[in-house]
Amino acid sequence: MVLVDKRILSGGVTLLVVGIVIAFYSNSSIPAGHSEMTDEEVIDLLTAEQEIKDSNTLSGILMAVGFLLILISFGARRKKDSVKRKEKKPAE
Repeated sequence: MVLVDKRILSGGVTLLVVGIVIAFYSNSSIPAGHSEMTDEEVIDLLTAEQEIKDSNTLSGILMAVGFLLILISFGARRKKDSVKRKEKKPAE
């Protein structure tokens, strides 16, 4: 029986899935340029590339935090017997 905090685990899985979805979406929509572009088109292309780079960074952060939450969830729950500790009285 593995002790798991289910709320932290579900939050970690959710963040991991959201990060993967953002990564797949941003990698599927890569803008392409051509040789006879105007200055305005070049600026739009550079802006779109920067947005994709930023969304890849965001997805990486979300996946990392989600993975850490999943790892933390396996050690976050306390055993029921550990709360009931008896203090020993010093011998007089």
